[in-house]
Amino acid sequence: MPAHLLQEEISSSYTTTTTITAPPARLLQNGGGKLEKTPLYLEEDIRPEIRDDIYDPSYQDKEGPNPKLEYVWRNIILMSLLHLGALYGITWIPTCKMYTLLWAFFYYLISALGVTAGAHRLWSHRSYKARLPLRLFLIIANTMAFQNDVYEWARDHRAHHKFSETHADPHNSRRGFFFSHVGWLLVRKHPDVKEKGGLLNLSDLKAEKLLVFQRRYYKPAVLLMCFILPTVVPCYCWGETFPHSLLVATFLRYAVVLNATWLVNSAAHLYGYRPYDKTINPRENLLVSLGAVGEGFHNYHHSFPYDYSASEYRWHINFTTFFIDCMAAIGLAYDRKKVSKAAVLARIKRTGDESYKSG
Repeated sequence: MPAHLLQEEISSSYTTTTTITAPPARLLQNGGGKLEKTPLYLEEDIRPEIRDDIYDPSYQDKEGPNPKLEYVWRNIILMSLLHLGALYGITWIPTCKMYTLLWAFFYYLISALGVTAGAHRLWSHRSYKARLPLRLFLIIANTMAFQNDVYEWARDHRAHHKFSETHADPHNSRRGFFFSHVGWLLVRKHPDVKEKGGLLNLSDLKAEKLLVFQRRYYKPAVLLMCFILPTVVPCYCWGETFPHSLLVATFLRYAVVLNATWLVNSAAHLYGYRPYDKTINPRENLLVSLGAVGEGFHNYHHSFPYDYSASEYRWHINFTTFFIDCMAAIGLAYDRKKVSKAAVLARIKRTGDESYKSG
């Protein structure tokens, strides 16, 4: 069966996909009798439960000097050691057993899904729903990725969307590539991040028992799933040497997963096109999407954060969407939210940078 027909089969036949259609533009009358259009972010905030995911253009940074940077030396030292180990691990690749390389790639892919399909699209944006077996798989995969527990990840990500490119954004790209890539993890959070993040509605995350369990036992779980397991399996299952397992399957693999995710915060906010909304910094970056298994269509995602595909094109350079659709085909994922073509084209016409080619 051709790929496009298979995609349509999985996307529509087995479970429903909710199509989101933005309401028609309304006109409001202000005190002076002048008609004004409703602000864009209110027009597309069409589901009350995602109100904290929608960009708030009314929020502005406070005036005054920025607080002095406070370095988190523990993170600086650990990140430095990890990346030194990963760089050294590259030199061990030629002498690795093929099974070890396949194991590292498999672990990278599952770890990435724990972030993209799990922490991001399921728990941060609630763009689809998952039954218990899938949620359990995603919480394990997310622990393998070691990028903070889902509760903290989702809290920071909602703040990133609502207060994007301000000091209340945890990885504010206006502070430069390095800061938005990794620097934000090496310093104390800006006071505005703590203040505004504390006002977000996180009741859905607090009510999820799996997230509470993960948060409670996160440190030992991470030690096991991110470091011990990927090192031990190659040694005992096909006789790989300990240095190869540690440097390639663990350090290098973990560093690649981290940097692929970080590029969404840095490169995808600085380099690429803005076909959907030229007034925001996030951009379409295919290379980032390739490394981050589908998360590089960032201008679209920030324009329509409630779309489960995080892209207009579903499977196009988007392994995460393919995975979610496969889970829907066997009944483990459902209520996938997809923005209507009409709403997308209306947004392109209204705010796009004219780089949109076809759809």
